[in-house]
Amino acid sequence: MNVRIIKPDSTLYEGDARLVQLPGTDGLFELMENHAPIIASLRQGVIRIVAEAGEKVFPVNAGVLKGQQNDILILIQ
Repeated sequence: MNVRIIKPDSTLYEGDARLVQLPGTDGLFELMENHAPIIASLRQGVIRIVAEAGEKVFPVNAGVLKGQQNDILILIQ
């Protein structure tokens, strides 16, 4: 799936992922390929992306997520 993590002033990540783990306001959750459409709010924590090339971690204070048809957009502060 295609994942983009965007801050107001820059793009932190844009690329493929097999799994994305996120700190939702109701707790930690994960997205994998062909996940149902989703909109979620994020709390302070860490976004973890697992891709073919390895694993990346991004700190987040707050944000929102929109996902559909294997396209994940994450807007963070």
